Amino acid sequence: MTDDVVVVVSLQAAEGRGDELIAAFEDGIVASHGDAGCISYAMHRDKRDPDHVVLIEHWRSQADIDAHMAQPHMGEMMKKTGAPGLLAGRPSMWFLDQVPIGDPSRGVL
Repeated sequence: MTDDVVVVVSLQAAEGRGDELIAAFEDGIVASHGDAGCISYAMHRDKRDPDHVVLIEHWRSQADIDAHMAQPHMGEMMKKTGAPGLLAGRPSMWFLDQVPIGDPSRGVL
């Protein structure tokens, strides 16, 4: 087992505000790619619901996530995503250990 952490965040924008939600994340995601320990940080849009987005992040360690959360760009991103009425509800978030099964190049992120 490694110290790597995969983070999955599910966010539901208010109806018709999916593009605005994605835009609110853009600068923060770009900046996060430069944070120490960031292996990947990617946003995905639900094919069936354009107002639903999912972030999938892969970090070297929990300490790197903690340092990332303290960065100024994260505060800015939180402020943008906290705009009144942008989200339809609270985000759901999971911090996950990888469970490698099968082909090592395909069984983990």
